[in-house]
Amino acid sequence: MATVGDMNVRRLLPLRLRRSIGAWCFVDHYGPMSVDGVGVGSTGAMAVPPHPHIGLQTVTWLFAGNVLHRDSLGSEQMIRPGQLNLMTSGRGIAHAEESPAHRDPQLHGVQLWVALPDASRFTAPAFEHHAQLPFMGSDGFKITVFMGCLTGTCSPATTFSHLVGAQLVASRDVNTHLSVNPDFEHAVFVADGAARVAGAELTPGALMYLPTGRLGIPMAAPMGTTLLLLGGVPLGEPLLMWWNFVARTPHEMTAAVADWRDGKFGEVGGYVGEPLKAPPLRADLLVRRDRG
Repeated sequence: MATVGDMNVRRLLPLRLRRSIGAWCFVDHYGPMSVDGVGVGSTGAMAVPPHPHIGLQTVTWLFAGNVLHRDSLGSEQMIRPGQLNLMTSGRGIAHAEESPAHRDPQLHGVQLWVALPDASRFTAPAFEHHAQLPFMGSDGFKITVFMGCLTGTCSPATTFSHLVGAQLVASRDVNTHLSVNPDFEHAVFVADGAARVAGAELTPGALMYLPTGRLGIPMAAPMGTTLLLLGGVPLGEPLLMWWNFVARTPHEMTAAVADWRDGKFGEVGGYVGEPLKAPPLRADLLVRRDRG
């Protein structure tokens, strides 16, 4: 578990022995939780102050609730379940995410990061909102592809490496074999409910890693279960990951901290409150990532 603002989140990636899956390098799963401040188990609304990113894409995906995104490009966008907010930090961007004043009482979602490959990590920052995404039916699953492609169904979202991100919702009791790209390594986790995946029982809080070479993934789940499938070609590049940055060298981290302190990432308009301050930059916090 980890804490983001007032929220407790399940940090499923990076893991001690598995630092990335394809280009996916970070998975936070939060909720379901009450954000109306009423009743047992309720919490404060989401309030993530302005903070910087380099070298990655942030992927915001909701199962319930609504969240307002603002960034230093001037973007302001509400997101709801079934929609995609995709922010490409490239050489540098700042953003904030918060529950709006008129918010849904429940919040449930994931925050995902995609590491930009070395050839693309200094690209210009950008933001995309996709209100409609392609979906398909497969043996009882409704599958929405929000990043990359799955069995010929492709998201319109911008990608910089070969990958897939998809939501699978069981519309009935399911027992199937999901076809996947054998060149990809994959991860599967349960957002709601329970499932048996490749012979293992999964509930929220656990992530299953599946190496390359698979033509399909056996899955069984009762009606109503929601799973996420992430995958991609192994990145094959060493990564450094610290605070909100994905880089290659400690010098890049030091420069990004200085740029944030000096206001070079730009302002996030409309957010009421102070931006986050970078924590002390220590060598032991610069976590060298696996190859592959």
